[in-house]
Amino acid sequence: MELGRIHMVDVTQKRDTERQAVARGKVQMKPSTLELIRKGELEKGDVLAVAQTAGIMAAKETHHLIPLCHPLQTTQIAVEFRLSETDSDFVGVEITANAKGIGKTGFEMEALVAVAVSALTIYDMCKAVDTGMTIGEIRLMRKSGGKSGAYLPGR
Repeated sequence: MELGRIHMVDVTQKRDTERQAVARGKVQMKPSTLELIRKGELEKGDVLAVAQTAGIMAAKETHHLIPLCHPLQTTQIAVEFRLSETDSDFVGVEITANAKGIGKTGFEMEALVAVAVSALTIYDMCKAVDTGMTIGEIRLMRKSGGKSGAYLPGR
Protein backbone atom coordinates (compact mmCIF):
# COMPACT_ATOMS: atom_id res chain seq x y z
CA MET A 1 0.00 0.00 0.00
CA GLU A 2 1.28 3.43 -0.94
CA LEU A 3 1.94 5.77 2.00
CA GLY A 4 -0.85 8.31 2.47
CA ARG A 5 -3.44 6.18 0.69
CA ILE A 6 -6.45 4.84 2.53
CA HIS A 7 -8.79 1.97 1.88
CA MET A 8 -11.74 0.26 3.45
CA VAL A 9 -10.92 -3.28 4.58
CA ASP A 10 -12.46 -5.89 2.27
CA VAL A 11 -14.66 -8.19 4.35
CA THR A 12 -16.27 -9.99 1.38
CA GLN A 13 -14.84 -13.39 2.33
CA LYS A 14 -15.70 -13.17 6.04
CA ARG A 15 -18.64 -15.13 7.41
CA ASP A 16 -21.67 -13.43 8.92
CA THR A 17 -21.69 -14.17 12.64
CA GLU A 18 -23.60 -12.86 15.63
CA ARG A 19 -21.55 -10.08 17.19
CA GLN A 20 -21.81 -7.81 20.21
CA ALA A 21 -19.79 -4.98 21.72
CA VAL A 22 -20.11 -3.10 25.00
CA ALA A 23 -18.49 0.30 25.62
CA ARG A 24 -18.45 2.61 28.61
CA GLY A 25 -17.60 6.23 29.39
CA LYS A 26 -18.14 8.94 31.98
CA VAL A 27 -19.25 12.55 32.27
CA GLN A 28 -17.89 14.13 35.44
CA MET A 29 -19.71 17.15 36.84
CA LYS A 30 -20.50 19.21 39.92
CA PRO A 31 -22.72 17.52 42.51
CA SER A 32 -25.29 20.28 41.98
CA THR A 33 -25.47 19.45 38.25
CA LEU A 34 -25.98 15.76 38.99
CA GLU A 35 -28.76 16.69 41.38
CA LEU A 36 -30.50 18.75 38.68
CA ILE A 37 -30.34 15.72 36.36
CA ARG A 38 -31.77 13.46 39.11
CA LYS A 39 -34.65 15.87 39.73
CA GLY A 40 -35.30 16.58 36.04
CA GLU A 41 -34.88 20.31 36.64
CA LEU A 42 -32.62 21.34 33.75
CA GLU A 43 -34.02 23.92 31.35
CA LYS A 44 -33.65 21.73 28.24
CA GLY A 45 -35.66 18.86 29.76
CA ASP A 46 -35.01 15.19 30.50
CA VAL A 47 -31.23 14.92 30.02
CA LEU A 48 -30.99 11.14 30.15
CA ALA A 49 -33.91 10.48 27.78
CA VAL A 50 -32.44 12.83 25.19
CA ALA A 51 -28.90 11.44 25.67
CA GLN A 52 -30.18 7.88 25.32
CA THR A 53 -32.01 8.72 22.09
CA ALA A 54 -28.97 10.58 20.72
CA GLY A 55 -26.66 7.64 21.49
CA ILE A 56 -28.93 5.13 19.78
CA MET A 57 -29.38 7.35 16.74
CA ALA A 58 -25.63 7.99 16.46
CA ALA A 59 -24.76 4.29 16.67
CA LYS A 60 -27.05 3.65 13.71
CA GLU A 61 -25.13 6.29 11.72
CA THR A 62 -21.59 5.25 12.67
CA HIS A 63 -20.57 4.55 9.08
CA HIS A 64 -21.50 8.15 8.19
CA LEU A 65 -19.38 9.54 11.04
CA ILE A 66 -16.25 7.36 10.88
CA PRO A 67 -14.94 7.36 7.28
CA LEU A 68 -13.75 3.75 6.93
CA CYS A 69 -16.44 1.96 8.97
CA HIS A 70 -18.64 -0.50 7.16
CA PRO A 71 -22.41 0.08 7.27
CA LEU A 72 -23.76 -2.59 9.61
CA GLN A 73 -27.22 -3.93 10.31
CA THR A 74 -27.68 -3.59 14.05
CA THR A 75 -30.29 -5.77 15.72
CA GLN A 76 -30.11 -3.98 19.07
CA ILE A 77 -28.56 -0.85 20.50
CA ALA A 78 -29.02 -0.13 24.20
CA VAL A 79 -27.74 2.87 26.14
CA GLU A 80 -27.95 2.89 29.93
CA PHE A 81 -26.87 5.34 32.62
CA ARG A 82 -25.70 5.04 36.19
CA LEU A 83 -25.75 8.18 38.28
CA SER A 84 -22.88 8.21 40.75
CA GLU A 85 -23.33 8.74 44.42
CA THR A 86 -22.44 12.28 45.38
CA ASP A 87 -20.12 11.06 48.17
CA SER A 88 -17.88 8.98 45.87
CA ASP A 89 -14.62 9.97 44.16
CA PHE A 90 -16.52 10.28 40.87
CA VAL A 91 -19.54 12.56 40.61
CA GLY A 92 -21.43 12.30 37.35
CA VAL A 93 -22.99 9.92 34.89
CA GLU A 94 -21.52 6.61 33.73
CA ILE A 95 -22.74 5.58 30.28
CA THR A 96 -22.84 2.00 28.99
CA ALA A 97 -23.76 1.13 25.40
CA ASN A 98 -24.39 -2.31 23.97
CA ALA A 99 -24.50 -2.85 20.19
CA LYS A 100 -25.53 -6.19 18.65
CA GLY A 101 -26.04 -7.55 15.20
CA ILE A 102 -25.16 -10.14 12.61
CA GLY A 103 -22.40 -9.23 10.21
CA LYS A 104 -18.94 -9.69 8.77
CA THR A 105 -17.26 -7.19 11.09
CA GLY A 106 -17.65 -6.12 14.71
CA PHE A 107 -19.86 -3.55 16.41
CA GLU A 108 -17.18 -1.90 18.56
CA MET A 109 -17.39 1.43 16.79
CA GLU A 110 -21.18 1.53 17.10
CA ALA A 111 -20.97 1.00 20.87
CA LEU A 112 -18.18 3.58 21.24
CA VAL A 113 -20.03 6.15 19.12
CA ALA A 114 -23.19 5.62 21.19
CA VAL A 115 -21.25 6.37 24.39
CA ALA A 116 -19.46 9.39 22.92
CA VAL A 117 -22.59 11.03 21.52
CA SER A 118 -24.57 10.31 24.68
CA ALA A 119 -21.81 12.02 26.68
CA LEU A 120 -21.73 15.01 24.34
CA THR A 121 -25.51 15.31 24.63
CA ILE A 122 -25.32 15.31 28.43
CA TYR A 123 -22.68 18.03 28.19
CA ASP A 124 -24.82 20.08 25.79
CA MET A 125 -27.90 19.84 27.98
CA CYS A 126 -26.03 20.76 31.17
CA LYS A 127 -23.47 23.31 29.94
CA ALA A 128 -25.60 26.30 30.97
CA VAL A 129 -25.08 25.33 34.62
CA ASP A 130 -21.71 23.57 34.48
CA THR A 131 -19.12 24.39 31.81
CA GLY A 132 -16.45 22.54 33.79
CA MET A 133 -17.80 19.05 33.03
CA THR A 134 -15.35 16.53 31.61
CA ILE A 135 -15.95 13.60 29.31
CA GLY A 136 -13.59 10.68 29.61
CA GLU A 137 -12.70 7.04 30.00
CA ILE A 138 -14.51 6.04 26.82
CA ARG A 139 -13.41 2.48 26.18
CA LEU A 140 -14.38 -0.91 24.85
CA MET A 141 -15.41 -3.20 27.71
CA ARG A 142 -15.96 -6.39 25.77
CA LYS A 143 -16.83 -7.81 22.40
CA SER A 144 -17.83 -11.19 21.05
CA GLY A 145 -18.33 -12.93 17.75
CA GLY A 146 -16.29 -13.29 14.63
CA LYS A 147 -13.08 -15.19 13.97
CA SER A 148 -11.17 -13.59 16.85
CA GLY A 149 -13.85 -14.51 19.38
CA ALA A 150 -14.36 -12.74 22.68
CA TYR A 151 -12.37 -9.77 23.95
CA LEU A 152 -12.27 -8.79 27.58
CA PRO A 153 -9.89 -6.08 28.88
CA GLY A 154 -6.76 -7.47 30.45
CA ARG A 155 -6.95 -10.79 28.58
